[in-house]
Amino acid sequence: MNYKFLIFTLFTMVLLFYGLHQGLYVAPEEKTMGEVQRIFYYHVPSAWTSFLCFFVNFIASIVYLARRKSSPSAGLAADAVAVASAEVGVVFCTIVLVTGPLWARPVWGIWWTWDARLTTTLILWLIYVSYLFLRHYAAGGQAPTLASVVAIIGFLDVPLVYMAIRWFRTQHPQPVMAGGEGSGLDPAMWNALLWNWAAFLAFGFLLIWMRYNLARFQQLLDERHALAALKGGAR
Repeated sequence: MNYKFLIFTLFTMVLLFYGLHQGLYVAPEEKTMGEVQRIFYYHVPSAWTSFLCFFVNFIASIVYLARRKSSPSAGLAADAVAVASAEVGVVFCTIVLVTGPLWARPVWGIWWTWDARLTTTLILWLIYVSYLFLRHYAAGGQAPTLASVVAIIGFLDVPLVYMAIRWFRTQHPQPVMAGGEGSGLDPAMWNALLWNWAAFLAFGFLLIWMRYNLARFQQLLDERHALAALKGGAR
């Protein structure tokens, strides 16, 4: 048994429960939106975690393209990190797209509007879903290379999503962190937000760890099958 994995899993569960307690019971009720605002403590950390996952995918994709020929083992490891971080990033981005409308409906009176922040987030999700489809269903050995190019180009949408509410007039609320005069959070709200982000980061790392090991195992199986096929063809 991998005791490091077990300990980190228990640590992650403690963080998740503590973050839940902070978001639901410790943070004060927002004066304008009321209890529905508590979605904020899961919506925002999910978005930040997805951005970080896509950044890891971006770096790993560059390393894969740079090392796939000069150091195949390092290239394969980077490719495993890339696919693992992309899958986990899509999970957290999906949470963003689900919690956003749940928050918007009682506050705006609509589930969805095609403003800059929401539209660019949906595009980001579609880019990485396309990346995963390319990884899993494209035929031939060039699929990881093509997917890496898609990932590198697709990451350009991340800063666009983040800056959309600063660059464009949108229905989405203006930034409450570093948003200028009048922005900011109650200290208890900050604590709830940061504890939940820590919990989501730990959970995301745990998922990437699991998916990375699975990807490396699959690479090993593929290598063995390829060697067996070569030996069979040489007979």
